[in-house]
Amino acid sequence: MLNINSGNNIPNDLKKCVEFHGHICPGLIYGYLVAKEAMKLMNIARSIDEEVVAICENDSCAVDALQVLLGTLMGKGNLIINNFGKNAYTILSRSKRQAYRFSRNTRYDYKGRDKSEFDRLEAAVAAGKASEDDHLNLKRLKINDLLTRPFEEIFTTTKMPFVEPKYAQLAPSEPCELCGEMTMASKMIKLKDGRQVCIPCSKNV
Repeated sequence: MLNINSGNNIPNDLKKCVEFHGHICPGLIYGYLVAKEAMKLMNIARSIDEEVVAICENDSCAVDALQVLLGTLMGKGNLIINNFGKNAYTILSRSKRQAYRFSRNTRYDYKGRDKSEFDRLEAAVAAGKASEDDHLNLKRLKINDLLTRPFEEIFTTTKMPFVEPKYAQLAPSEPCELCGEMTMASKMIKLKDGRQVCIPCSKNV
């Protein structure tokens, strides 16, 4: 595991992301950079309720940094995952009525001073000949590089039309008429005989 205090000085807000996520990695850095850029562009702070919404087109490590810095959480309903496997994130501010989409640029190209070492480590990983230290050193080089590069070299930023997402749905829970387990009423399925059942039970009828 990488020591978060190694290499470049780690900002305190990034340390909070690492503590939440469990380790530091390039994926987490991508989310950290997107969150910081969105906060700067729209002059927004961490969302207490649903003031900020994040629509993520993947379920990668990056999402955890958005949760920490932007307060966009699955439980609050202001984190939407459309898992297309794309490195793209749309951040919306309800109060500012603004939205920006951040999509990662072309394939990652290391631009640090240790280019030859990076290429050697990357080749070793690709050939399956890398040691654990090689893996860690490759991550360290990439993380340090990402943290020192201009944002526009990593992501393309597009201002999007503001389309306000619905607020998190609230509904009472009712017992499923087959298994008896409490289920959000709006998520229940009505059978032909009129019984209201949970989604798993509806598939077994």
